[in-house]
Amino acid sequence: MFTSSKFPAQCFITLLFAFGASSLAANWQATLSKDSAGNFPELRPLRASYRFGWSGLTAATGEVHFTKPSRDKFQFDGTGRTIGLVRVLWRLDVNHRATAGAETLHPIETEQTESYRWKKIVTHLAFTNSGVTRTRTDAQGGTAETKTRQFSFPDLFDLHSAALYLRSQPLRDRSVYRIAVYAATNAYLATVTVGGHEKISVHAGTYNAIKLDLQLKRIGKHLELEPHRKFRRATIWVSDDAERLLVRIEAQIFVGTVWAELQSVHFDKE
Repeated sequence: MFTSSKFPAQCFITLLFAFGASSLAANWQATLSKDSAGNFPELRPLRASYRFGWSGLTAATGEVHFTKPSRDKFQFDGTGRTIGLVRVLWRLDVNHRATAGAETLHPIETEQTESYRWKKIVTHLAFTNSGVTRTRTDAQGGTAETKTRQFSFPDLFDLHSAALYLRSQPLRDRSVYRIAVYAATNAYLATVTVGGHEKISVHAGTYNAIKLDLQLKRIGKHLELEPHRKFRRATIWVSDDAERLLVRIEAQIFVGTVWAELQSVHFDKE
């Protein structure tokens, strides 16, 4: 039983904390980019391959196919797998499909399948204007468990639509874009800062590139911001041309530096 002097103090602290948390949530939401999809030319249908690595070690390969199956829809299909010594230690095959509205660049649906040595995880995301419904099935051995979760937040992006939205913007030096992105399991506040322009060489060629800095904060159940425990920051280079291709990513995470680099790109015939 609370004493008469202790109860008001606890009530005050609780109310103060709740007010502070809600004010913080309101503050960061007010800083989100309000611009709609830009008028930069849309990405042409293409096929591209990437290499992924950790420090100096190549760890995985990936293939992507970007298409416009209808006038009002973009579609991204990607596959990836670990290779070499990394595959011996950690076997992983990934299939990822995502669709987005061609006019708004808002996400419609995402499905990702992760196949490990001993288990399989299938994640399905269905987006609306007010949030996302996530259905996740974990299968191991002869058993499977499915869980459904809803996250309410307007104008969410997924990874595919976030990339389309950012490439549609002017991307002037020192510009800052802040968007809410729902990846496979959680929502994040992504802050992207345009760092400038520089030339970069990868296996696919040498590109004049736009350099972007990416920082992430996890968005909690009550819309409070939390540090990302495994991700520190990333640098992204996109080609400074009519395509704005993803050329290279370097990310600082809890195990060190991981990277992805464009190996080849071929545009589909119209």
